[in-house]
Amino acid sequence: MTTIRALVAEDEPILAFTLVQTLARLWPELQVGGVLDNGVSAVQEALAQRPDVLFLDIRMPGKSGLEAAQELAEDWPADVPFPLVVFVTAYDDYALAAFEQAAADYVLKPVSDTRLAKTVDRLKARLQKNAERNSELERIVGQLRALVPAAPASGEKLSIVRAAVGNQIRMIPVADVHYFEAADKYVNIVTADSESLIRTSLRELLPQLDPNQFWQIHRGTVVNVHCVQAAVRDDSGKLALRLRGRSENLAVSRVFAHLFKQM
Repeated sequence: MTTIRALVAEDEPILAFTLVQTLARLWPELQVGGVLDNGVSAVQEALAQRPDVLFLDIRMPGKSGLEAAQELAEDWPADVPFPLVVFVTAYDDYALAAFEQAAADYVLKPVSDTRLAKTVDRLKARLQKNAERNSELERIVGQLRALVPAAPASGEKLSIVRAAVGNQIRMIPVADVHYFEAADKYVNIVTADSESLIRTSLRELLPQLDPNQFWQIHRGTVVNVHCVQAAVRDDSGKLALRLRGRSENLAVSRVFAHLFKQM
């Protein structure tokens, strides 16, 4: 019998214990390879262990379940089946409608035997169908497009970015920016001929940018579409952007690749 392996990411110890114990009763063959209490560790362990099933709490320290799923979708090896993802959530009925719309697998806190049993049955059925398993990455990418919240709207958009360079403050017109790149607790501002750091996060910066001009193409990259010369696929199918005036290519994650489909 093929061993089915799982990881559980849940930061509330009692809920994590309850979920693991209930899974042991409902699905004795399932091997839980670990319980993680934050989204960063969940991503690291999932990439290391490559489980068949992944239970992700929506709200965790470090990264939310959605952010962890997005990072995994971007970094998962193309030749390895993507895990079946189940979101664990305490959301109310209104928020759950988004999950239903995206056809996501989820269980509601506190976890009930009845609801988890239905999820287990669905997971078993999908694991037995190789064709569905091979398309799991495509399915979760589609879910993430529906579930990952868009950047909140902000009234006035940035026209100038102030960046410290040595003992000077550079005034960089936003229109001159080729792309913004997350760099730890900073954002790297890249123009045709310079780079500068600002002390903010990409998440904080994104709502201040014009969405018609600046598109997120990766969890850590926002590009000025006016500077894009071409979108190119390599032999493995990965998409990258070639920019005017820059030598480097920018990787486009699977989650955002649909933005560059032929019109």
